[in-house]
Amino acid sequence: MSKPTIVDVHTHVYPPRYVSILKSRRTVPYVRDTVPGQPSRLIILPGEDSPSSQTTAAGRPIGPEYYDINAKIAFMDTHGIDISVISLANPWLDFLDPHEAPSIARSLNEDLNNICKTYPSRLFAFGALPLSAATDALVDEIDRLPSFAHMRGVIMGTGGLGNGLDDPSLDPVYRALEATQMTIFLHPHYGLPKEVFGPRAAEYGHVLPLALGFPLETTVAVSRMILSGVFDRFPKLTVLLAHSGGTLPFLAGRLESCIMHDAHYRPEGRRGVWDVLRTNIMLDAVVYSELGVRAAAAASGADRVMFGTDHPFFPPLENENAQGESADGKKSEKWLSVTTNYKAIHDAFGEDKAQAEAVLGGNAVRLLRLTL
Repeated sequence: MSKPTIVDVHTHVYPPRYVSILKSRRTVPYVRDTVPGQPSRLIILPGEDSPSSQTTAAGRPIGPEYYDINAKIAFMDTHGIDISVISLANPWLDFLDPHEAPSIARSLNEDLNNICKTYPSRLFAFGALPLSAATDALVDEIDRLPSFAHMRGVIMGTGGLGNGLDDPSLDPVYRALEATQMTIFLHPHYGLPKEVFGPRAAEYGHVLPLALGFPLETTVAVSRMILSGVFDRFPKLTVLLAHSGGTLPFLAGRLESCIMHDAHYRPEGRRGVWDVLRTNIMLDAVVYSELGVRAAAAASGADRVMFGTDHPFFPPLENENAQGESADGKKSEKWLSVTTNYKAIHDAFGEDKAQAEAVLGGNAVRLLRLTL
């Protein structure tokens, strides 16, 4: 029997041009050089820029796995991944000067497509948008993306143009994405107000912001899109939600019930939450548990859930994982964060191996049109 195709839809890369931009900065986000002989550190989240911090919240060591596409391919080989849909990681281009952002977006999207060309059968990409720039510049860049053979959508944060994804000013962007059949890969970054995590939050490293803040940020952002009628106005817009949609699969029923029982908010002719979830929304399976994968499949349909790794984040800790073997026969360390996702998918579908294989790759090939 032939091996099923494995597709990673949630995997990030920092092209050299992007790394250079981050190295030129002195405020978040930036790359901070450390003592000689030690790797530079990537500072992308608020609170990470304290040089005295000794927790994991002091940024991340940045090595070849962040910017060397050959390291990405080696990672794919180690974990049996056939195709990756690469994208910039947060905070993307949100921080750029509005006048510089459009030209930088154009260059970076060309870089991403050229990176994909080096491994044409293995790499596709979600492009970046200059969200700090004028709306016309965003639409122009979206209209350009179909000319790139490997582009299948764009990655966006929840801030939109600065006022969230229910901002009416985004309608031209959604219209252009719908017209070009470009999927939004929606990824969190801004989290929740730090006060909600309490005065001892710094003691817990990244745990609370990443485990709770990111998923809730996504949940709120998509709920606002639904409430504001984005999917009513753009019924063919498709959105892939990172981290299995946060808590949306679990809370969708409550969201729908609250809409139906709110005397102030009862718009006529609106589409239901479940209809949007099963028609416009796709979910990655970066949730690390059988229960989470089953909830994602129940919410949007198992035919709309897709495997992901979140590489290069969540690397192995010391002595954490067993050794794997890459395509060239060299021993390489497997990542617990990846093997956990594999196990969750297989456990969620049990004897239904065809459904598991679809989540691992078939769904992505079909929904993202991963052929040239």
